[in-house]
Amino acid sequence: MLRALGVVSACLLLLAGGCATLPDTRFISERYVTQAARIESARGPLSAARSAAIVAELKRKVGDLDILDKHLALEQEIAGSPLVVGNKVTLLQDGPATYRAMFAAIGAAKDHINVESYIIEGGEIGNKFADLLLERQAAGVQVSLIYDSVGAFSTPKAYFDRLEAGGIQVLEFNPLNPLEAKKEWLPNNRDHRKLLIVDGRTALLGGINISSVYSTGSFGRGSDGPVDPTSGWRDTHVQVDGPVVAEFQKLFLRTWEKQRGAPLVQKDFFPVIASAGKEIVRAIGSTPDDEFSLIYLTLISAITHAEKQVYITNAYFVPDPQLLKALMEAAARGVDVRLILPSQSDSATVFHAGRSYYANLLEGGVKIYERKGALLHAKTAIVDGVWSVVGSSNLDWRSALDNDEINAVILGREFAQQMLSVYESDLKASQAIDLDTWQRRPLINRLRETTSRIWGRLL
Repeated sequence: MLRALGVVSACLLLLAGGCATLPDTRFISERYVTQAARIESARGPLSAARSAAIVAELKRKVGDLDILDKHLALEQEIAGSPLVVGNKVTLLQDGPATYRAMFAAIGAAKDHINVESYIIEGGEIGNKFADLLLERQAAGVQVSLIYDSVGAFSTPKAYFDRLEAGGIQVLEFNPLNPLEAKKEWLPNNRDHRKLLIVDGRTALLGGINISSVYSTGSFGRGSDGPVDPTSGWRDTHVQVDGPVVAEFQKLFLRTWEKQRGAPLVQKDFFPVIASAGKEIVRAIGSTPDDEFSLIYLTLISAITHAEKQVYITNAYFVPDPQLLKALMEAAARGVDVRLILPSQSDSATVFHAGRSYYANLLEGGVKIYERKGALLHAKTAIVDGVWSVVGSSNLDWRSALDNDEINAVILGREFAQQMLSVYESDLKASQAIDLDTWQRRPLINRLRETTSRIWGRLL
């Protein structure tokens, strides 16, 4: 239903005039990046010698002398935010593990909690979430929360009224009601981020909303037969501890300011943070206000320069021509390109639109698998065993052009190995799509795909 509401709001905006376009990514493959990566620590930018030493150590561990260095440099070239060392990244699979981590972080908060989430709804999870936030607010921890007007469309107003009555600062992102708009009415710009920041030291982000549909896990389920879309959702989140949290904090504060929220209670948003681990992380946010989507360009760059593998898991796959080209050109030069996509979806239109691209991709050498036994909602990618991304952005036009999104790029072999392990588990629970079999699919399916594809720009 929420995806359908997004399509309706998109139609409203397009009728009103104005249509964003994707950036031309040809420049990515036309120049080779040679500059050294800009790396920061908890104490600020590192010297060129120290940065080079970190890269050399990472390359020694990787055993591949060029791939990691290249991806570090490419990250430097595309996105404006720094690469930050000294972080600990914990991979979280599905709702139960993620909510345990969220609730533990909230319970340990001492100064402030900042929340930004597309969907925040009532029910068992949402009510527990609200109870914990109110408890910390009552204990002197300032809580500030941004929720999306479309994402929380079905959430009773009383839910947010209760939070505000308890002292929590609450902000509705781009209200659907034009009379409530704080600036120009932008019904198509949605805040699709899922971000929790605690004390400026810990950030949790990924694909998981505050909703009871995530109450059960997915890996323990069988892969045969249909599943109830309200249970067994398969999703991925990360917890990040360390100095890069400041970059996620900046993105939250920027959204609050752009949405003209009431002045925030001043807390220690940017504490001095000691090194928490060995991971190099970049925080990347994108909004329709940007000249171009840094998230989109970063992914295209990683695919364009991949040498060995491109492994993608994504919930809503409605690719634009440049993404299709990047995937098929990577496969043509011998890169192992694999997509794990849903076998069912909470949006039939998106599902069939994505399937309309299967034949071209399969003919181009891209391997496609459909995840069984759970409703796939994860948004992740692994490139060359050294570059990983987890976040909120889908591979559709909406994420690239219309939504506020947030991703974490993690560079290094150790975390990528964890991601690869999970990817293999998802592959075992997936069905490979064979080109010959696919070309013999029923006519009714082809008609659904063709019809759905017409709406691609709105999905």
